[in-house]
Amino acid sequence: MDAEDWRRAKGALGLALDPQGNGEAVAWDNPKSGARGAFTPVGVAKPVDDRICRSFLTSLGGSLPQRSLQGSACRSKDGDWTLGEVSPWTGAKTG
Repeated sequence: MDAEDWRRAKGALGLALDPQGNGEAVAWDNPKSGARGAFTPVGVAKPVDDRICRSFLTSLGGSLPQRSLQGSACRSKDGDWTLGEVSPWTGAKTG
């Protein structure tokens, strides 16, 4: 993922995880590189140490290796989202 891919992805991440949003997936793409993906918020946003944090699922594709990931991100008071731990999505856990 190049810098422009990440700029576009980070914008979609912020929209998807916004606690005032509709909870729907937000897609992004970069026509120049061919990279694309989407972020889907999971659960509700929660306050953690003066930040708002939320979990998400994301899918990547196009010119990027196709994969699904799970992770979390937190928004600081200045509005910037910072990724927490991100790992391969293992699917729904059962009992």
